[in-house]
Amino acid sequence: MAHQARSLLFLPIIVAGFSVLGGVYGNGVQAAIDEPDLDETGASVDALGFAKFYSLVDQNFADRLNPDKAIYAGAIPGMASALDPHTSFLDPRAYRTFLDDQKGHYFGVGMEVSARKNKTVVIAPFPGSPAYRVGVRPGDVLVSINDKPTDNLNTNEIADLLKGPRDTAVKIVVSREGEPHNLTFTIMREEISRKSVPDGFFVGQGIGYIKVTGFEDDTSRGLDDNLKRLGQDGLSGLILDLRGNPGGLLDEAVDVSGAFLQKGMTVVSAHGREYPPRTYTVRNGARGREYPIVVLVNQSSASAAEIVSGALQDHDRAWIMGETTFGKGLVQTVYPLSSGTAIALTTAHFYTPSGRLIQRDYSHQSFYDYYSHKDGITRNANDVKMTDSGRTVYGGGGITPDEEYKTPKLDPLEVELYRSYLFSFTRWYFSKRSSRLPAGWLPDREVLEGLHDYLVDHKVDFKETDFMLDQDWIKRQLTKEMYIYAFDVDASDKIFAKTDPEVKKAMESMPKAAALVANARKAMAKRRQ
Repeated sequence: MAHQARSLLFLPIIVAGFSVLGGVYGNGVQAAIDEPDLDETGASVDALGFAKFYSLVDQNFADRLNPDKAIYAGAIPGMASALDPHTSFLDPRAYRTFLDDQKGHYFGVGMEVSARKNKTVVIAPFPGSPAYRVGVRPGDVLVSINDKPTDNLNTNEIADLLKGPRDTAVKIVVSREGEPHNLTFTIMREEISRKSVPDGFFVGQGIGYIKVTGFEDDTSRGLDDNLKRLGQDGLSGLILDLRGNPGGLLDEAVDVSGAFLQKGMTVVSAHGREYPPRTYTVRNGARGREYPIVVLVNQSSASAAEIVSGALQDHDRAWIMGETTFGKGLVQTVYPLSSGTAIALTTAHFYTPSGRLIQRDYSHQSFYDYYSHKDGITRNANDVKMTDSGRTVYGGGGITPDEEYKTPKLDPLEVELYRSYLFSFTRWYFSKRSSRLPAGWLPDREVLEGLHDYLVDHKVDFKETDFMLDQDWIKRQLTKEMYIYAFDVDASDKIFAKTDPEVKKAMESMPKAAALVANARKAMAKRRQ
């Protein structure tokens, strides 16, 4: 199955639906559709009006009406999309994908694919997956799956073909640059698990680095395993990377926060018109561990990622660095409907421990502008709160970092390289030589000159001065791409993080995180006196 990269485009389905799924299914699946009390007010008029409209269409439409299409492709999705940016109707495929994402696993071959130049290309097989073991490589172009041509199929349709029952075979045919003939692979489907917490590592003396990609069933357990493996009792600092994390399960966000906070501390609260007010607190706690933490966030950090960063900031447990987060603080409850569908309905708002609202205002703009984040920083000057040690924080516009770090804007050459040419050059490069690289490999002058000549040969319009000025960026991005091909995605992510300027800046800011913890401890002691 193709692995869909999680981005803001998927927030209505992925993030919106994650928030309280455990509460919906905790006591078994039930259709949570209440029968409203109809009276002679506008509510009954609206309900009767809809029934009258449906009856009118059913009796007079030029063609025979398909009830499922009218209701599940028309009325319900239309109503959902008119409510707020995060209420979503989940058709059968979207609902299945949603449930698979909560589990973090499915049965398939294990590779990420993407559409490039009207072809479906393998971006990377997952480390250790069936596709990886049989020799599928990044850059392979999918020609057919089980003898069905992939022309005109989108990535969702291709994902459905690759996915299937455990221990069943799927035959794929690929074209590979440098190979005169197509290659055929027969792959046995297996359970594919993608860690939401990849293996952490040290980026400095005693400073650990852990990235959390989403909040799924295994996230808090994966975090705990990583902390134990790194030896958290001996850590001198931790960088917790939540950049690009679109959110996930509320319970997992609470447990992840609990790995760093003390037992009984508030993580988040939620309440709405018909949603009983509830406060979520730390169940176990960090047991006195107070090593400094720097949390990295950006505009794509949303929902559960904002719950964690907001809780650690309010309790002065972590120094937050990066960009103001997305500002998604609406609770979605997932209600199963008939025909394998569901609705993720906004039922409440999230509030950080200090009481500030996470949700960004969307009432005076289009949903497109809301998702593209064109409003910039939208914190509410009337929503002013204090952290445990008395620092001022604001609500109503995501989580504002304690220290801003802006990623430099890409110049035209970097945009072209990022979009396709680093990927295509890597594919071409390894078609001419062994796909093996020595440990610790970095691009040398010969490789960079090869990239330059490749761009010239492919008539890419760029300035020579840009190519020289962009050397550091090019080396880092090219290393990431080549490590995916020569090693795997995990090795690529590791070298990319170790060479990340923002990670380096986080290491430099570790004393600020340490001072934060010390000041909070003093403030709390003084308060107790």
